[in-house]
Amino acid sequence: AQLVESGGGLAQAGGSLRLSCATSGFTMDGVAVGWFRRAPGKEREGVACLSPDNDNEPPYYTTSVKGRFTVTKDNAENMLYLQMNSLEPGDTAYYYCAAGARLAGRSTEWYCTSPYGMDYWGKGTPVTVSS
Repeated sequence: AQLVESGGGLAQAGGSLRLSCATSGFTMDGVAVGWFRRAPGKEREGVACLSPDNDNEPPYYTTSVKGRFTVTKDNAENMLYLQMNSLEPGDTAYYYCAAGARLAGRSTEWYCTSPYGMDYWGKGTPVTVSS
């Protein structure tokens, strides 16, 4: 399995960026996928995740990005996206996309917050938001 992020860069506060994640080697349908970030000096954080059950469960967003970020995927194109609006300096971090096998009974939040939620990771793309 491979995941390759793109779209990171420098943005001003209040601006927008769209991250993309190209996946290969597995079928996106039926797996959990999501975006994570690690800011300097901080632990990795689950930003936004999609359930492996598609429309049966809404996306999970960490509190600080609710209403500003939107996670979507295109199963046919094997792509995952993160639309980031109203960016804040606190969003500065390396952003990673990830995928994880479906585990019965697990919530979308679990895939995003558990250290065991995801199995495959990209190498990340940097996002820097200036004030």
